[in-house]
Amino acid sequence: MNNNLTTQRLNIFTGHFGSGKTETSINYAIKLAELGEKVSLVDIDIVNPYFCSRDIKEELEEKGLRIIAASKDLSNGELMVVPGEVISAFNDKSHIVVFDIGGDDMGAVALGQYNRYFLQESYNMYLVINNNRPLTETIETCEEYLYSIERSSRLKVTHLVSNTNLSSETTIEDVIKGDSLVAELSDRLKLPHAFTVCSREQLAELEGRVKGKLFPIDIYMKKPWER
Repeated sequence: MNNNLTTQRLNIFTGHFGSGKTETSINYAIKLAELGEKVSLVDIDIVNPYFCSRDIKEELEEKGLRIIAASKDLSNGELMVVPGEVISAFNDKSHIVVFDIGGDDMGAVALGQYNRYFLQESYNMYLVINNNRPLTETIETCEEYLYSIERSSRLKVTHLVSNTNLSSETTIEDVIKGDSLVAELSDRLKLPHAFTVCSREQLAELEGRVKGKLFPIDIYMKKPWER
């Protein structure tokens, strides 16, 4: 694959509620499409029905993504709706697939039902960490959370992503602090620190100040009253 983001066709993004893994997975998928790849974005986040990629399906399709998701009419229904079309993502080998997965145990269990498909080919599973959130504030709690996701999904986390943020109030110091924590966790667990997320506006100021590769993002998931 002619890009520096992934070496696998299947890419899973998971993370605790509020980690920003939906925003990260959307930007990751868009970047791959910009690099000329055929990309499917699979939304099976059944944990947080209020910030789902399916809510902006048309906008993402205009950027070249194929969206596989439950109907957006069900976005606020708090139902465990997983579209049957997900299987096509495994069968169509012409597309790179980005999975947006709810990070709590319930979300990981939803992912686990596809375990046999993931085991048939290589995958990357990115754990997105925001250490301004409960359960991922320290090295120890991040490690415990990682293992809980692995147990529920019956899959292994392969990469760590730093996305420490406070939404629009995120400071440069927040990003640097989170990057340092994930770098330490990476050394401890011998897992790659894939990248550190930041806003495009912060990119220049952060250059040379973090250990992870910087991944600047745009914000697509808006609160209902901001749309």
